[in-house]
Amino acid sequence: MAAVITATVATSPACINYTVADYYNLSTKDIPKDFRPKDYVVVALGLIVSCFIIVTNILVMTAIFINRRFHYPIYYLLGNLAAADLFAGISYMHLMFHTGPWTAKLTVYQWFLRQGLIDTSLTASVINLMAIALERHQTIFTMQLHSKMTNTRVVLLILGIWTVAVLMGLIPSMGWNCLCDTGNCSKMAPMYSRTYLVFWAVLNLLSFSVMVMVYTRIFIYVRHKSQRMSQHTVQTKHKETVENLMRTIFVILGCFVVCWTPGLVLLLLDGVKCGCGVLSVEKFVMILAELNSMMNPLIYSYRDQDMRNTFKRILCYLCLRRRQTGQHADVHFNTLSQEVNRNKDAGENPTLLLQDSRKMKNSTKTQLLKTPKPLKSVQKS
Repeated sequence: MAAVITATVATSPACINYTVADYYNLSTKDIPKDFRPKDYVVVALGLIVSCFIIVTNILVMTAIFINRRFHYPIYYLLGNLAAADLFAGISYMHLMFHTGPWTAKLTVYQWFLRQGLIDTSLTASVINLMAIALERHQTIFTMQLHSKMTNTRVVLLILGIWTVAVLMGLIPSMGWNCLCDTGNCSKMAPMYSRTYLVFWAVLNLLSFSVMVMVYTRIFIYVRHKSQRMSQHTVQTKHKETVENLMRTIFVILGCFVVCWTPGLVLLLLDGVKCGCGVLSVEKFVMILAELNSMMNPLIYSYRDQDMRNTFKRILCYLCLRRRQTGQHADVHFNTLSQEVNRNKDAGENPTLLLQDSRKMKNSTKTQLLKTPKPLKSVQKS
């Protein structure tokens, strides 16, 4: 992505001498010269949240990989959603090291790379949620628990999701920007074109609306179908599994919409030149969007008992392995010569200790030689 952005920005016909600080000044967005106390707080909290996002989503992906109960298309897509959240955590961490006073030191292509990472993670999450909606619509309305999609198709679908996400993240650096049209620059993203912000916000808000309608229709259908099911044990278990999975997905979608809608509305207002102080609340909506990537693993662990048990297995395995490694280290490195030296330091006679150890070895060998061999089985006469 960095190479493509560098090549695209370098070929801009004009405005090459403009710096990032110049674009910020033109858009009236302030870049602090020095770190203020609130800047340190923002960076510290951002790094802590980013680390938590990275660790928890790796845990989700590991759980889906090792538990055979999760080897179905729907869980592969949920794992890909965790991968998008993981990518978002990495993007936020990169942002924390390139924000505040550090922004003025960025080159134009570095700034586009910083913003492109965030756009890519958001696009991957949106398209992945749309794919999950289509998968659930197909399976629920055909009375199936899991889709019959092959693993090859799932892999191709995931690759397609990331291809589209990367391309959407590259669009501003590929020409849809305001590098040579400074009168069309936005305030929140000083090198993004206002028309692009309107396109980006409207497209995502429409996607949110479509997904909400699809999931609402699926949820109503599941509730209606569940009421008509018999009380047979197999059907009851199937019904509970479907309802729990649908509730989990519905909560994930709801949190995503709640966390990202304020930011997209703010981008839309900025794109239409609304003089409503978008910069004053920019930090808050950014934090809210970042929290969404942290909430999904918590939703998994709360809503899905199998996922919660798998998390416990992974954490217990890591703790036990660490404990066993420490115990083995204590036993392995205590050799006979080290014991002699240790007892020598304690004031004991090393010569007597060596003689005692040799006597113990000789007595053990003697006992093994004197031990009678087991009688052979008596043959039949």
